Amino acid sequence: MTVSEFINLHKSEDVRQLAFLAAKFPDIDMPWALDQIRGWQIARSKLPSWAEIEGMIYPPHISMEQCSSEFTAMYKASVCERLQNGSGDRMPLLIDLTGGFGVDFSFMCRNFEKAVYVERQQHLCDIAKHNLDLLGMHHADVKCGDGVDYLHSMKGKKAVIYVDPARRDINGAKTYAIEDCTPDVVELCDELVEKASVVIIKLSPMLDWHAAVEKLKYVTEVHVVSVDNECKELLLIMCKDAQQHSVKLFCVNNEDVFITTQEPSNVAVLPISIDEAKCLYEPNASIMKIGCFNQIVSRYNVSSIGKNSHLFISNDKIDDFPGRRFHIMSISSFNKKELKQKLKGVEQANITVRNFPLSTDQLRKRLKIKDGGDIYIFATTAWNEQHALIICKKMM
Repeated sequence: MTVSEFINLHKSEDVRQLAFLAAKFPDIDMPWALDQIRGWQIARSKLPSWAEIEGMIYPPHISMEQCSSEFTAMYKASVCERLQNGSGDRMPLLIDLTGGFGVDFSFMCRNFEKAVYVERQQHLCDIAKHNLDLLGMHHADVKCGDGVDYLHSMKGKKAVIYVDPARRDINGAKTYAIEDCTPDVVELCDELVEKASVVIIKLSPMLDWHAAVEKLKYVTEVHVVSVDNECKELLLIMCKDAQQHSVKLFCVNNEDVFITTQEPSNVAVLPISIDEAKCLYEPNASIMKIGCFNQIVSRYNVSSIGKNSHLFISNDKIDDFPGRRFHIMSISSFNKKELKQKLKGVEQANITVRNFPLSTDQLRKRLKIKDGGDIYIFATTAWNEQHALIICKKMM
């Protein structure tokens, strides 16, 4: 039996169980075969178009876990496409200084006449070359080397440069400060914008984007990209003339994109009583990360429930609000007697706490309500500093 036959025969099975078969197949490179099976299984949901291509090679498990998903890679490609200003022509040159598995590169490079992938690890270069050929990206040039050295060697090339700094230290622990990533884009930022027309930097969504914008003085755009309301990555776009523009903010969740600018404004004081509200709105994860709540109030004519609640109400149904939308059934204070009355018959509910003295588990125990069901309870603190429990159902 060949390795390919073994992989095809067992590709849907539990990798942990397959590992015990190594003694029965001495001619099979079992570690490599298991990487391919595990990689394909991850790719089915993370990279579905790749999983359908026969012969794709997948890297060891950690590279598969850390690589971009198909959605986030396609989003970066759409950013590159927008940079063409609708010309319809492919841009001249893309340079990825931190190639890795090459998922982002493979989607982005389709918008360019030429593309260069740079990666220090030879085995990843070999995988990238193989997969890029299968994907038909014959204009891509794979180079094994240090991305920073390649940047230093560039002369007069106004390319689009992409950097995805490693966010783990030499011991494998995660790092979140931008200066602790490798390469240090803060140290390199002047050289990057001198040698690129546009620089795209991918960072951890845990990073403080305000601090990153302050340290990287050429940022023109900030993108927080979420999938199914879970923040996946932070993208910063830099160019040399950034100081001539205000920073544009993109809050992305699946196909929903909320765009605004980094302009200070005051949160509107509640124009309607919380007791009169009919609808509750919870912004998606990207908006929560960016923190553009003032713009939400202004754009959608909603009212903030409280200073730090990050929940909004209105009397009208807003179909295009970027987040979860609920019909308010009733609102209760934290008074024991009132709670008993308002929650009569409710044995199961989804509980969220925002700016509230109890945790979700503590409140669930206090209310004696099981998790789940179609009832949602938001516990928060209103503008008048009074605690409130808002009992809702999702809008259809």
